Amino acid sequence: MVEVCGRAGFVARGVIYVLIGVLAVRIAFADSGGQQADRGGALAEIAHKPFGNVMLWLLGIALIGMAIWRLSEAAFGQPGPDGDKAGKRAAAAGRCAFYGFVSYSVLAYTAGDKGSGSGSTDKRTDDVTARVLDWPGGQWIVAIAGVAVACTGLWIAARAVMHKYRKHLKMSEMSPAERKAVDVLGVFGGSARGIVFATAGAFAVAAAVQHTPGKSKGMDDTLRSFTGTPAGPWLLVLIAVGLIAFGVFSWANARWRKV
Repeated sequence: MVEVCGRAGFVARGVIYVLIGVLAVRIAFADSGGQQADRGGALAEIAHKPFGNVMLWLLGIALIGMAIWRLSEAAFGQPGPDGDKAGKRAAAAGRCAFYGFVSYSVLAYTAGDKGSGSGSTDKRTDDVTARVLDWPGGQWIVAIAGVAVACTGLWIAARAVMHKYRKHLKMSEMSPAERKAVDVLGVFGGSARGIVFATAGAFAVAAAVQHTPGKSKGMDDTLRSFTGTPAGPWLLVLIAVGLIAFGVFSWANARWRKV
């Protein structure tokens, strides 16, 4: 049962990342239709499709499955010789809380609370940053949080480049072509995801240093910022395709993950 929950969760995560990547490509070519390239934009995209409400319910339930699977890892450990370490259990507990929140926001949105899952991550990030900056020591708190997010992004990208994901997958059950495809998706997708996290963390640090909440950016504004580089919209396209690759890689996890 827990295995089914975990695999369903990977499918749901893949759907969200693929849609975010597609929306980011639209933004790169100025055809976003006003939608956000983040989780809220992905939910709105699904909602406007035939049977969209049914798909959103299934997505929310699948994400609950991911939370349950991570909870089981926190309680009983992960597969592998070092899966019972305290650090890995703590990380699993954190992921459980994250996916629990995400599943709640998706289901609340589906049930009619349109401000829950679909709200702009940019506005929420600005609001939270502004509130924290007003606290005593708020600049330090935002700066430390930004550094933590940036380091997490670099860690995600580095692990992808070093093929660390392989130890979690049943690589021996794949054909040579499947292994090659999974490696391309894992490295490219993981690197793109890590870069987005690292960039968002850097913006948070800038917001703390300059005491300007607007400098902190959610996923949508972080993605849009890539169009301001010398590479123009093409860098955003590259990152967007990478996020789509990570979504497909999540589907590969649903098939071959050691659960």
